[in-house]
Amino acid sequence: MPELSTTLQVIIFLVVLALVFDFMNGFHDAANSIATIVSTRVLKPQHAVAWAAFFNFIAFLFFGLNVANTIGKGVIEQHVVDLHVIFGALVGAITWNVITWYYGIPSSSSHALIGGLAGAAVGKGGADALVASGFLKISFAIVLSPMVGLILGMLLMTAVGWVFFRTSQRRIDRWFRRLQFVSASLYSLGHGGNDAQKTMGIIAMLLFASGLSGPSFNVPFWVVIACQAAMALGTLFGGWRIVKTMGMKITRLKPVGGFCAETGGAMTLFAATALGIPVSTTHTITGAIIGVGSVHRLSAVRWGVAERIVWAWVLTIPCTAFISACAWWLGQRYL
Repeated sequence: MPELSTTLQVIIFLVVLALVFDFMNGFHDAANSIATIVSTRVLKPQHAVAWAAFFNFIAFLFFGLNVANTIGKGVIEQHVVDLHVIFGALVGAITWNVITWYYGIPSSSSHALIGGLAGAAVGKGGADALVASGFLKISFAIVLSPMVGLILGMLLMTAVGWVFFRTSQRRIDRWFRRLQFVSASLYSLGHGGNDAQKTMGIIAMLLFASGLSGPSFNVPFWVVIACQAAMALGTLFGGWRIVKTMGMKITRLKPVGGFCAETGGAMTLFAATALGIPVSTTHTITGAIIGVGSVHRLSAVRWGVAERIVWAWVLTIPCTAFISACAWWLGQRYL
């Protein structure tokens, strides 16, 4: 009986830790949702985060749980999952998020979590602990999502230029300042729909491995609500450091550019979520912002800042995997 009580305490602790990661995901990635609408001065930062948080929370009404199922069943083998693996994955992902937030680097919380799962699972069971097909799909998305965001941002910006080439700049700004409310809402829906599901998958994986969710893998409704709420609260307290990098340092945006970047990013996220692919919202919106900025001229993009962001992307999975493997080792001995 004492052993059961201790196990339940650890499970509750890990569920809370997962929700802390989800909160930090919203906090860390708030910039993805609001950077463009803040940098174009359509909304003040405090109003923008409230707007984004609301649409983050209601995202579960619009999307299925395909991404949660991918995380829960398609990344590491089920027989490897235990309390220590989940602990290692979450500690690694949270640690990397804190490091990149402190330095204002918009890295991917999604890939931090993937790297964390990989590091902890390999620490326990070696390379055979990974589901090869799941990792190939996610690796493909790492490369494809910023490219799709970039291309859609460029196409939308070019199309708007053709359609409104005879319209005065003042009138264009007035129209697209209003349209940015729509595009920011869509992007925040996509952000909440894709990112919150990753934590749902982790908690559902934990409950299934512990025998608390029945004979088959499923995502309980309370997990859905808890994860959406944690992400929305994180967005509400979003980090201004990364907002400045995303919205002001990569390129200068006007309302029309903000609309095109957000719409291109939202289209990418909607498609990925429908396909069950856990993509990075950071990758997606950064690619879209670069695509919009490069339509006018390549020099409009501050490539030094973009290069710094790309290096963070490259390093996220291996660094998080290493931290998580160390955390798994420590958890196995002291948890």
